[in-house]
Amino acid sequence: MVGIWGLILAAGVSVLLGAGNRYNNDFHLPRTGSQQARDLLAAGFPAQAGDRDQIVFHARMGTLTAPAVRGRVERVLDRVSRLPGVDAVTSPYTPSSRALSRGRTIGFATVVLRRGGSRVSTSTTKQVIAAAEGGRTATLQVELGGPAIENAQRTAIGSSMVIGLCAAIVVLLLSFGSVLAMGLPIVTALFGLGTGLGVVALASRGLAMADFSGELSLMIGLGVGVDYALLIVTRYREAYRTNGGDVPAAVAVAVDTAGRSVIFAGVTVVISLLGMFALGIGFLYGPAVASSIAVLLVLAASLTLLPALLAFFGDRIGRLGRISKRLAAPHSSGGWDRWIRLIQRHPWAATVAAAGFMLALASPTVGLRLGNTDAGNDPASQTTRQAYDLLARGFGRGFNGPLLLVARLPHPGDTAALDRLATSLRRDPDIAAVTPPQLNAAGDVATVSAFPVSSPQSRRTESLVSRLRHGLVPAVDRATGAVVYVGGFTATQIDFAHVVASKLWTFIGVVVLLSALLLLVVFRSLLIPLQAAVMNLLSIGSSLGIVVAVFQWGWLGSLFGIAGGPIQAFLPVMVFAIVFGLSMDYEVLLVSRIHEVWVHGGTSDDAVRLGLIRTGRVVTAAAAVMVVVFFSFVLSGDRTIALFGLGLSSAVLLDAVVIRCLLLPAVLHLLGSRTWRFPRSLDRVLPRLALEPR
Repeated sequence: MVGIWGLILAAGVSVLLGAGNRYNNDFHLPRTGSQQARDLLAAGFPAQAGDRDQIVFHARMGTLTAPAVRGRVERVLDRVSRLPGVDAVTSPYTPSSRALSRGRTIGFATVVLRRGGSRVSTSTTKQVIAAAEGGRTATLQVELGGPAIENAQRTAIGSSMVIGLCAAIVVLLLSFGSVLAMGLPIVTALFGLGTGLGVVALASRGLAMADFSGELSLMIGLGVGVDYALLIVTRYREAYRTNGGDVPAAVAVAVDTAGRSVIFAGVTVVISLLGMFALGIGFLYGPAVASSIAVLLVLAASLTLLPALLAFFGDRIGRLGRISKRLAAPHSSGGWDRWIRLIQRHPWAATVAAAGFMLALASPTVGLRLGNTDAGNDPASQTTRQAYDLLARGFGRGFNGPLLLVARLPHPGDTAALDRLATSLRRDPDIAAVTPPQLNAAGDVATVSAFPVSSPQSRRTESLVSRLRHGLVPAVDRATGAVVYVGGFTATQIDFAHVVASKLWTFIGVVVLLSALLLLVVFRSLLIPLQAAVMNLLSIGSSLGIVVAVFQWGWLGSLFGIAGGPIQAFLPVMVFAIVFGLSMDYEVLLVSRIHEVWVHGGTSDDAVRLGLIRTGRVVTAAAAVMVVVFFSFVLSGDRTIALFGLGLSSAVLLDAVVIRCLLLPAVLHLLGSRTWRFPRSLDRVLPRLALEPR
């Protein structure tokens, strides 16, 4: 088995390093204005259908129109225009471009980069960056901005992963008190994860995957992989101590008990992730599949590779070091025993306190604003942030996110319709500037760029797009016979947020229903699925509340190097799917041990007490591993990954500590034996999936 996994890992790494990946951000949004604009451009004006990025020039001395400075700028643009993958370059010196500031110290060139599939090639973008930055001098500042530049400048998360691994090693070492026992969960997770990344890279060639899919699958796979292996190794050590040191028997018991819980937990995570298909948004399919692949492969490694490694090192892992002996001693459970008895004496106080605390943390979620953050939130050292600040200073914040209006003319060369459109746009008080229309070769499709007064992430810009689509554009269409769509990157992000918001409750309902059905089948209880759904939603709401407070309101933003702004629309969906699945992990682990005591004849109070005593230390250790792994990604420097890291780490921490160790035992104590009542008619019909052996 170890040899087979070695070959599988070698194959996965070879694919990852040799073939590479083909990530792309597929923002295909059927029946939206921005998608109709893209489709019309692709069909009738392909030279304008690519990503529109900017090269921003700033004359530190003199002006950009000085002959020496102008010559240098034009040489830079000439080099860029000759690069493969560059469809068009509009110079700031073109009279109709209006791309020079009043003082003529700041100007920008618009670069249209050809899309390969649904995104611009990263290699093309990096060539553009290198060619532009080659024009920098002590007196000429050159910066770049735009969606393709933003994507190419994303920060690698390798250092964050190393920090997370080191922190996980420390937690495991404290938990097991043995270097070898600590190493097995890490090794198992890395085998599964290394293979998983290779499979994800291969899958990216056939399925559109967002550019953060690899990082997301790495984050989730590392967290759950270490978690699953930790549960199995912990159960193995318990069995080894009770059976007198019989390694094969202890391995069998561990896989037959903890292994069942791990399978169910992994399946619920995958169900939650694949529930994003219910949204019908292609952009989210890739990350869901990539994360599911990582979870399934670390799960497979935990159930096959880990038992094989235990067969090699079982005696050494089963023998306890000094720290482990203290943790395994009878008196070591005294703290958990006193804790659960305290909760059972005051169940209502515990329930109200825990629920009130979680609801208070979740309250900022009411003000959640979905949108897309602009480059004004990037680190100050990045070229995208420098370009954003220069454009805002020279022209206004709206020049960082122009709207692209695409028109299909009733007759080729019908300039009257275009003139009316441009004139109407210039009269709008929320539009700072409008470029002259550009016609395609056939004269039947044209584009007009409108620069809002406000920044791309502003509510004012969102209102402007809505007003154009429902007021100005229909009026122009009726008067001229033209068909006009509002598109561009900013409009696409606004449409994406609206589509996600409109389908969010459908997605939540599908995930909660499927997970509840699984719990219904496993535990033969009507109340356990209901309790799990409510408490998991509390965990998710609290974590999203923290995310809103930090990333949207800017609380403690300076501590994390984060500026306040809207929450990217797909992030709450991803966080919900992942957190709901991870919350099910602890639900299954804890409730399965409670259920085990109950079916063996214990009272409801004894079942809750013994279940928490037997799993409390394991749950907190597993949660600690996940928290340190996820929180390490907050330090990545990438806003998207940092939001995932904070959302997931806070959710796991709150779920393990407040929900599982306080609210759940209090509620189950109040419910008593009613928890396990189940109609006989359903019991006969439903299949049986036992979490513990007979």
